Amino acid sequence: MAGLLGFGCMRLPLLREDDAAAVDTAQVERMVDTFLKRGLTYFDTAYMYHDFKSECVMRETLVERHPRGSFTLASKLPTMFLEKEGDQERIFDEQLAKCGVDYFDYYLLHNLNIANYEKARRFDSFAFVARKKAEGKIRHVGFSFHDRAELLDEILTAHPETEFVQLQINYLDWDNASIQSRLCYETARRHGKQVVVMEPLKGGTLATLPAEAETLLKKVRPELSAASWAIRYAAGLEGVMAVLSGMSSMEQLLDNTDYMRRFEPLGEREREAVAEVVRIVNRSIAVPCTACRYCVAGCPEHIAIPEYFALYNAEKQSVNRGFSIQSVYYANLSKTHGRASQCIACRKCERSCPQHLSIVDYLRRVAEAFE
Repeated sequence: MAGLLGFGCMRLPLLREDDAAAVDTAQVERMVDTFLKRGLTYFDTAYMYHDFKSECVMRETLVERHPRGSFTLASKLPTMFLEKEGDQERIFDEQLAKCGVDYFDYYLLHNLNIANYEKARRFDSFAFVARKKAEGKIRHVGFSFHDRAELLDEILTAHPETEFVQLQINYLDWDNASIQSRLCYETARRHGKQVVVMEPLKGGTLATLPAEAETLLKKVRPELSAASWAIRYAAGLEGVMAVLSGMSSMEQLLDNTDYMRRFEPLGEREREAVAEVVRIVNRSIAVPCTACRYCVAGCPEHIAIPEYFALYNAEKQSVNRGFSIQSVYYANLSKTHGRASQCIACRKCERSCPQHLSIVDYLRRVAEAFE
């Protein structure tokens, strides 16, 4: 069952935490080598990850160092960036060059929601990827999805040629009314589609749990990490072909590959523990942001939205109500980025947010806390 684990390339290790493009390629090389050595092959990147550098990193650390047949590579057509005829062809050719490959094993229309699906229809993106598949430049076609189950049903009904769907699935979002993990999963399976799971750890939230939740899980399975519970939860679902983990260190990779080599789905007692963890975590998170950074690219005020939300969450969870180290970090970030109070409420970020967060409202809270 180890083959279920996929290497997500959206949260690679960095040389500088404030620069998403400064990827620690030497560490990534070691991680890639270990991943392959442990019998795992699936790598998932995208055009916009790591400030448009992730695909290049995959060329340098994976493609140029290992035989093409020893790995499978997935990338995505950025529907959110399509503006005119010819964009799809240009971007696709650029991606092949950046990755250093002649074909993608898996290729997805990226982040289909109601707005991006309209763009995909406008530019006939499904027909475009079908042509590329016919040309031998794509082996398997799918799409990643961030919206309601009704829209997913509509898309899969209109495009039965889709081979797989990439969905956000984790135990925190399983019954979330906005994310609709369970409903989307059930819709995909009803259409007979294989599922790739993204955000099984919800941007790291389920890897670093509140102390109360961590203690609860340790009582049941003291030998397992918090992350293992979340990935096993997703991997145990029928029809899941890969669970992506955005691993940011060798330590995370070794942990993930270790327990997945001896994979076992959650038992009844473990599921009861997870249900209690959901209740604990929901009480502790002020802003359920996964730091995917989709909101950042188009922000006219260059506000460091994910970073500010992470600081705000840490502030709300802090037991120290005197000196606030989060305020220090906020002050440092606001010297090179727009302050939360500079938000002009254009809501472009909210239209891009896979979590459907009220970002403008949350930024007001951040401003109140730190300014």
